Amino acid sequence: MKWFQKLERKFGRYAIHDLMLYIVILNAVVFVLTLLVPQSELYAKFALDPAKVLEGEVWRLVTFLILPPSTSPIWIVFTLYFYYLVGSNLENQWGSFRFNLYYLIGVLSTIAAAFIGFSPVTTEHLNLSLVLAFAYLFPNYELLLFFLLPVKMKYIAWFNWAFLAFSIVFGPLPRKLGAVASVVNYFAFFGPDLIQSLKLRWITYKNRKRFRDAFRNKRRR
Repeated sequence: MKWFQKLERKFGRYAIHDLMLYIVILNAVVFVLTLLVPQSELYAKFALDPAKVLEGEVWRLVTFLILPPSTSPIWIVFTLYFYYLVGSNLENQWGSFRFNLYYLIGVLSTIAAAFIGFSPVTTEHLNLSLVLAFAYLFPNYELLLFFLLPVKMKYIAWFNWAFLAFSIVFGPLPRKLGAVASVVNYFAFFGPDLIQSLKLRWITYKNRKRFRDAFRNKRRR
């Protein structure tokens, strides 16, 4: 039995169903409030800022999750729809508890990265971890980018991996930490399968090489 199955048997009843729907709705609410009441300064009050958290503003450990990833009305519609599509499909595939756990690990690692780098962070990299998980499970799923251009998820995942690699190599320390934190949940869930896949590929490569070498030696005789 895998580790997350053991946790599900013990804590499964606490899972939040349709988690991504709630997150998307709250993102939309904050976006509209910011648009209509800009003096509310919700972005400043809700952001995950370690210094502010240590001063007692502990709500930031949760509220940063409902800050919209964009301030553009057009872009926000596509972005929130995309994250809902990804999150709801992951929950349908895994079940509510496992999706909650995946998201929670991403949240905790993001918070840890913020405090290690002692710098504000966003959900940018956290949301990428959802995309990577979706692409791993459904690599050939076609998404209508901007509701117009059909693109397979595996290509979006490659772009995201390149973005993460760029952040780790060239980004400042807080961005490096955020990028690393965003794949903790991914490797916690898919790491064993990835290792097994690499082992099988290595075995297949060695068998093919052995066969080719044997065939070449036989022709030389």
